[in-house]
Amino acid sequence: MAEISTGMTITFDSGFFAEILSVNTSGMSRGSIDVTHMGTTGAREFIPAALVDNGSVDIEFSYIPGTTPPIQDAVANPAVLDSCAITFDGPHSITGNAFMTDFSISAQLEDKITATATLKFAGALTFGV
Repeated sequence: MAEISTGMTITFDSGFFAEILSVNTSGMSRGSIDVTHMGTTGAREFIPAALVDNGSVDIEFSYIPGTTPPIQDAVANPAVLDSCAITFDGPHSITGNAFMTDFSISAQLEDKITATATLKFAGALTFGV
């Protein structure tokens, strides 16, 4: 059954929280390894790579001035990963370690202040029910 995209939030263990306006993922990908050899006939042969790239997610959200985005953590400690949870309306969520790679703020006259951020997932993701 289709879901409506309302009630979504994103939170970090660092305390950063966002009221999400839109979410776009780059998608997950898995490489392939060419195992074709001189004795192969008919077509090339491939096996799946063992590691999955969980990609990244672009998020637009309402920005609250004075809120420090997690991208600042990289200045003090570039190896820091933050536990991130994207929660859909109800009990569904995607959680994992992530770090922010891009952050920008947009403000228009007499309109709400928004921000966009790109998060890169590092390691396995958990899809919760």
